[in-house]
Amino acid sequence: QVQLVESGGALVQPGGSLRLSCAASGIAFSIYYMNWYRQAPGNQRELVASIASEHNINYANSVKGRFTISRDNAKNTVYLQMNSLKPEDTAIYYCNAYTMTRRYWGRGTQVTVSS
Repeated sequence: QVQLVESGGALVQPGGSLRLSCAASGIAFSIYYMNWYRQAPGNQRELVASIASEHNINYANSVKGRFTISRDNAKNTVYLQMNSLKPEDTAIYYCNAYTMTRRYWGRGTQVTVSS
């Protein structure tokens, strides 16, 4: 059974930081592209960051320079370090595991940026 379990979401003040984690089980983690998406109320789900390896990383323009994605294949975990958070970063953040033939989603973790 495949599971992606996100954690680390919280209420944080503008300018603060959070680190999200996504623990995967039931998949050959190292062969999957791992992605973080987010969805704010009334908006479509958008890709925030993706990682295939440390040499193959992409970010949405809105988070470049503030967010860092990383992965630990030994722990089957992907991370999203979020710094300098803004109110517009408020959303549910979803972990996604992707190959050409498989796609899996976690249930999401809420991030709220507010004073």
